[in-house]
Amino acid sequence: MSYYAPKGGLPPQTDLTTDRAVFTEAYAVLPRGTMRDIVTSRLPFWDETRLWVIARPLSGFAETFSQYIVEVGPGGGSDKPETDPAAEAVLFVVSGNLVLTVAGEKHTLVEGGYAYLPPGGDWTVRNTSDAAVTFHLVRKAYERIDGIDVPPALVTNEVDVEGREMPGTEGRWRTQRFVDPDDVRHDMHVNIVSFEPGGVIPFPETHVMEHGLYVLEGKAVYLLNKDWVEVQEGDFMWLRAFCPQACYAGGPGRFRYLLYKDVNRHPKLTL
Repeated sequence: MSYYAPKGGLPPQTDLTTDRAVFTEAYAVLPRGTMRDIVTSRLPFWDETRLWVIARPLSGFAETFSQYIVEVGPGGGSDKPETDPAAEAVLFVVSGNLVLTVAGEKHTLVEGGYAYLPPGGDWTVRNTSDAAVTFHLVRKAYERIDGIDVPPALVTNEVDVEGREMPGTEGRWRTQRFVDPDDVRHDMHVNIVSFEPGGVIPFPETHVMEHGLYVLEGKAVYLLNKDWVEVQEGDFMWLRAFCPQACYAGGPGRFRYLLYKDVNRHPKLTL
């Protein structure tokens, strides 16, 4: 598998400022060139770590989740990674090796490694290698429901998750679902969507779920509201509820992205 991970740095002074970055009322596109050293942040209780915050709740836009690209240097990590007891999380490793300890059990997550971490869980992360590790961290305030259990932690790798082809696509459009979509314990899904060259979403999806889409591999043109936008590996798309969306993956290689969406709960009736 191939995954894009940002490297930071700064462009030369001779570069033009013109780029594909855009923020609208319905969507945002953060091209990979926006993920530079000067826009990184730090977190309390994390050592040798920097991150790019690529999504956060914004009133009137996308409100359910935050997403970071986290880079941990050798020896770095955290024994207190989450300061909000209501937050659930998904980790997805795109570069390097990460040691994740959940309730005392150690797991080494290599590239493609995925972990679901329930709210209030006991977990730590550490980079014990001599190279940096980069992973996505998706966070959401878990919506508890009386009579519904909180889902347990899950650690796996995408190579162990079968891609299910969408009906009538002859395998050109597949989705790898890390948790059962019928399991209502989960109030968010983080999946991988893949298109072979020529694959399409053949209608403008228009739905209540918010999305974060990080392009892991390849390039395509994506319909966002009324605009067809070129995107490539390392770009991030951020969509509010009901933003029309479609895709055409023209090739030459596969087009794949990591997809967040909120699911399985009544919409809140008061803000």
